[in-house]
Amino acid sequence: MSKLGNLGSRLHRGEISYDFIGKRKIWYGISILITITAIVGLAVRGLNMGIEFQGGAVFTTPTKMSTSVAKAEEYADNASGQQAVVQKLGNGSLRIQIAGIDTDQSDRIKQELAKDLNLDPDKLAADLVGPSWGEQIANKAWEGLAIFMVLVVIYLAIAFEWRMAIAALVALIHDITITTGIYALVGFEVTPGTVIGLLTILGYSLYDTVVVFDSLKEQTKDITKQTRFTYSDIANRSINGTLVRSINTTVVALLPVAGLLFIGGGFLGAGTLNDISLSLFVGLAAGAYSSIFIATPLVADLKEREPAMKALRKRVLAKRAQATVGEEPAEARTAGDDADPADDDAAPAVVGPRNQPASRGRGRGRPSGKRR
Repeated sequence: MSKLGNLGSRLHRGEISYDFIGKRKIWYGISILITITAIVGLAVRGLNMGIEFQGGAVFTTPTKMSTSVAKAEEYADNASGQQAVVQKLGNGSLRIQIAGIDTDQSDRIKQELAKDLNLDPDKLAADLVGPSWGEQIANKAWEGLAIFMVLVVIYLAIAFEWRMAIAALVALIHDITITTGIYALVGFEVTPGTVIGLLTILGYSLYDTVVVFDSLKEQTKDITKQTRFTYSDIANRSINGTLVRSINTTVVALLPVAGLLFIGGGFLGAGTLNDISLSLFVGLAAGAYSSIFIATPLVADLKEREPAMKALRKRVLAKRAQATVGEEPAEARTAGDDADPADDDAAPAVVGPRNQPASRGRGRGRPSGKRR
């Protein structure tokens, strides 16, 4: 068995554990700091909305262009009078995006670009995107996100309880905020592929959270009928029991996404892969983090406020304190018995059959008169 598998088995059996719930204030602080950074990035830099949302034109050159990206950007900026976005695709062609232009401007810019790039204008493909289409895409994305959130809250409230539904919703908002903040800080373009990636990571994040919640629900049945563990103790056991499973599923999911991001987007220069892979990569990592360090500790905080859980906590702590106090007299008695082991042997034999073996025992080993 591998070391990780052995560790997972020991965590599942409760032989070892890490106090995630006890250190929840640290995790809350880290999450708040990351979230504030993401919000500041959104406020200061904003999102680099793609041409699908702003409207404009996309020009695609033939394959194996000798013109560099920097030179093509210069040509496009001069022809349009504004900043253009140029990407080199895997087949060697150039993708030139210019936002906020209409059909007449697109035709003029196409002619100038073809002249600067030494191309036949017919070989320079041009696609015009209207801003109304991008606005429809954005509205549909927001509607889909809102419907998804409502359905998640309803399902978790029915399948588990409302506290878990709230914790899962907070974790999802946490993941979306961090992912969009990373997009703002990195400056990657937001396209329909980005929206698809954001909606996809919500499912992954919810999966990890539900796995822990299911274990927690199973272990907290009839919790008030015992006095060994508080709700936070069992929540911590649930996290530790599913920790290795969450790590394995996250790593397996991140590996192909990392291939898309760093190989497909970085080396092959595929812009669409960048759009969707960055959101998946950041969102999967944030989802695994939030399910362990945010959702479950938040559920424990909410549950510990219940009167029944407060009473259980008092009973558990009182029993532990009583057990701790009871250890000292027991140790003292043990030490006393060990300190005077000869008292029983020195005691005289009292008349009675039960004392006869003790009397015979004390005479063992003595040389008798007959043997002398």
